[in-house]
Amino acid sequence: MSPLSPALFAFARPNAIRYTVAMARLAHFAIAAGVGLLALSLFQDDPMALFGEHLALSLLAGLLCLLVFQTLDLYGHQMFSHLLLIRRVFFAWSAAFALVMTLHGLFRALSPLPPKTLAVWYLLGLGLFVLSRLVMLWFFQRRIRQGHFIQRSVILGMTENALRLAEQVHHRADVASGLIGYIDDRRSHRLSETPPPELPRLGDIGALEQLIRDGRVDQVLVALPAQAQGRNEALAQRLRRLPVQVLLIPDMTTFRFAHRRMVPMGGVPMFVVAEPPLQGWAPLLKRCEDLVLSGLALLALAPLMLLIALAVKLDSPGPVLFRQKRYGYNHRLIEVYKFRSMHHHLRDDHADRQTGRGDPRVTRVGRFIRKTSLDELPQLLNVFGGSMSMVGPRPHATATKAANVLFEDAVEEYVARHRVKPGITGLAQVNGYRGETDTLEKIQKRVEYDLEYIENWSLWLDLSILLRTVPAVLSTQAAY
Repeated sequence: MSPLSPALFAFARPNAIRYTVAMARLAHFAIAAGVGLLALSLFQDDPMALFGEHLALSLLAGLLCLLVFQTLDLYGHQMFSHLLLIRRVFFAWSAAFALVMTLHGLFRALSPLPPKTLAVWYLLGLGLFVLSRLVMLWFFQRRIRQGHFIQRSVILGMTENALRLAEQVHHRADVASGLIGYIDDRRSHRLSETPPPELPRLGDIGALEQLIRDGRVDQVLVALPAQAQGRNEALAQRLRRLPVQVLLIPDMTTFRFAHRRMVPMGGVPMFVVAEPPLQGWAPLLKRCEDLVLSGLALLALAPLMLLIALAVKLDSPGPVLFRQKRYGYNHRLIEVYKFRSMHHHLRDDHADRQTGRGDPRVTRVGRFIRKTSLDELPQLLNVFGGSMSMVGPRPHATATKAANVLFEDAVEEYVARHRVKPGITGLAQVNGYRGETDTLEKIQKRVEYDLEYIENWSLWLDLSILLRTVPAVLSTQAAY
């Protein structure tokens, strides 16, 4: 199932969609043709001598680019999502460029193209296509902050289901479909659930009908409890008379599980609760990724690691490395390496007590390397050896607690994060959940991000997390 169903656009404003797609096509044509003309003329002694030939080839490139992009669904529903789509853009532009070069080679009357011209054309074009996608996402985010969506949705009934849905939509906000408020016949003080502040009350069912007739609502999400069958049927009959799409929210407690795909079974849609992660070639690809990246990182960072080792040794007596038992793949214990950041006689082998601000156990050098995460660099040896990955759920010590509750007792799905190898960095860390885990909410959010990572793993996701790790480490204040 695609992230955006075509049903989302059943009642969407067609002019907004057509205008956005037209502008994207125009930009893509300009990039392919404009960069082509620039590259073809750049290395010519007399750019005007073959201007007509270069112009014709550039225009052909622009047209073929649009054709390939259309074929690969770059102008479909995912265009309006929050996805980067970098991989799809890469393959689409590569295919379009290869097609242009093939046609150029068939017409031998055309002048041969030097390799540096082709390299400039391809790489500059790819960079501008990626930049155009980023600009589009920035524009979408700006529209979202202003409360403008292609599909304007309201929730009918402020229930626990409604709150869960609002949280999901807010977490994965995109311009395709957004919540503008909720409808409930009850007064605010009689609601069983407290609505989030960003979700205003728009009135009762009568107000909803008027909003629909005024063209201000495109979609109604019914969140009434399943046991209110009579009420649901009456509302369904009432809303069917209006030009609006009506969707029934499923039991959102199902979404506590990692997987949210649905598969048909005997014609009945069913949620996929669990399946083995990293199937097929994925484990081999991830292991190759780990070997290459950790090997290169060890070579590049060897001088820095030697300096840190020397500083640790001179700062306080004891070994340079701290070895700690932590949970790894399939809940097995592994030995994780770190630069020692505590006084050796005050070390905490099982993490019975989390490190806090001003912790007297931490050395002067240790305070700096913990703050900058440089103490984690020896885990590159774990990655190279195969007990860890570059990216994955962070490994936790055996006795780590949140609010005096063991992690595995605090979150029911905690052990599910051990279905893949732990990583040096992960999705939770780049989203701000790094350092001390002193509340149940923090460990719950960490587990949610870990399970989301396992569900959506790809090499591209790993690369994205690695690129986001450095700014995440520099901006966070959570590590002590």
